[in-house]
Amino acid sequence: MSNKTRTPGAPAVRLKNTDDLAAYNLGETGIQAVGEKYAVGITPHVLSTMKSADMSDPVAKQYVPDIAELNTAPQELLDPIGDDLHSPVPGLVHRYPDRVLLKLAHICAVYCRYCFRREMVGPAKNKKGREMMSADDLARAFNYIRSKREIWEVILTGGDPLVLSPARLAPIIDTLSSIDHVRILRIHTRIPVADPARITDALCDKLAAFAQNKAVYVAIHINHAQEITPAVKTALDKLHKAGCTLLSQSVLLRGVNDNADTLEDLFRELTALRVKPYYIHHPDMAPGTGHFRLSIKEGQAIMRVLLGRVSGLCQPHYMLDIPGGYGKIQINPHRLDQAEDGKWIVEDFQGNRHYYEDA
Repeated sequence: MSNKTRTPGAPAVRLKNTDDLAAYNLGETGIQAVGEKYAVGITPHVLSTMKSADMSDPVAKQYVPDIAELNTAPQELLDPIGDDLHSPVPGLVHRYPDRVLLKLAHICAVYCRYCFRREMVGPAKNKKGREMMSADDLARAFNYIRSKREIWEVILTGGDPLVLSPARLAPIIDTLSSIDHVRILRIHTRIPVADPARITDALCDKLAAFAQNKAVYVAIHINHAQEITPAVKTALDKLHKAGCTLLSQSVLLRGVNDNADTLEDLFRELTALRVKPYYIHHPDMAPGTGHFRLSIKEGQAIMRVLLGRVSGLCQPHYMLDIPGGYGKIQINPHRLDQAEDGKWIVEDFQGNRHYYEDA
């Protein structure tokens, strides 16, 4: 690997491949070997948030390939949350009755090293060279949504749907707006944190037009307060002004945010920026991600500490996606045990236990 370091103030270029990334002094991380198997990409903005040039940095650890990714455990799955089992037409997932996922884009602005769809996203995974769903697949997906009146919410995901230009997104948003029983548009994205300049006026104008009649929620993937920069705050403010309700999704990651202090900082900052902490995910069983994974008991212990420290506004749901496509469940610390009929033992945030009797 080259020892060349980034010159402060040098013109930024978007990193597209492992050769670009290898020019940065980030230590011996297995960049080349991992890049042959999984997509690699880091934006100049994300690079600017790394405070140290090694894998102890909580931002670098999320994006810079690690040789440990080539180790696959027996329980890890190519499709860890079972999207394929619930895909009635290409690009659409209908796991829960009232909502569907529409996997618009096959690429991302950045590639997280713990991604649960890492076997499906990235230029190397898309042999036809498409950045998004084909017109035929989109038409089939829209016809399916129209035919199922129970579908109340459509979630745009991918890849990252906001890598697509406003011109490409506009007809998709317009079509969804025209379907009466679709009341909610939700967008799952890393863009406001990874490449905030993409939150343009043109994009916000289109979201604002949808938000005049229906609700728009933007769920932003963020794991550490170090990722919140002035440019990120500007992007969030623009989305607010467009009428979007902002949520956050995080993943509990060893070496990144696996302690209560780090999560407290993140959730307080997000809440103050009018972003509701929504979910914190236990890491999925994606191939080569075992070095990020904590035990559920460790995760529950962290969440128990947070419960006694921060406002309910700052508390996300701690979620596990059951491998095999069985859906998400909350795994927050269990604080209630039945002693006998009508009588319970409850535990407060300090660990003290009390009797409670139902009326």
